Amino acid sequence: MTASARYEALAQRPTHVVQGEFCVADHPDAVLTTVLGSCVAACMRDPVLGLGGMNHFLLPGAQEADATGDAQRYGAHAMELLVNALLARGAQRSRLEVKLFGGARMLKALTDVGAANAEFAEAYLRLEGLTYVGGSLRGDQARRVQYWPGSGRARQILLPHQVVTPFEAERERVRRPPPAPAAAGELELF
Repeated sequence: MTASARYEALAQRPTHVVQGEFCVADHPDAVLTTVLGSCVAACMRDPVLGLGGMNHFLLPGAQEADATGDAQRYGAHAMELLVNALLARGAQRSRLEVKLFGGARMLKALTDVGAANAEFAEAYLRLEGLTYVGGSLRGDQARRVQYWPGSGRARQILLPHQVVTPFEAERERVRRPPPAPAAAGELELF
């Protein structure tokens, strides 16, 4: 695909950003989308250039890259990739505006990774001196996010709660009484 065809493709349909990815666009009609639970997405733009992008990270922190490329799943790496890609295309760090989404607590039975992701993203913006202009962090619902980097517009759609999580299903299974013992002479095979 030529650069021109790729540029026009950004306007024709939304570009989905999945865990460990980022995308930068300057087409005025480009739409970047993602679905988040405990993950966080940063939507970042230079309003003067109409250039912006989105990342999607799974875990906070600055873990070292390994041979599988897992570093892209971590917040520190994902934020640096997005900032550097914007700067490489002419954005000015002092003009960058950032919206943050995600960081929900999806499973109460486990560590609150969503809160850790949200705290990391907020701290990163403070440390780097980047301007936070809004978004939606934390909560207990997954969300679909759409972002128009040209205008900076963002839309969040909260997704319905899962009716039964895998952990709740397992707890329910454990609560059920054990089967009655087999009568003498009966055999049950599994």
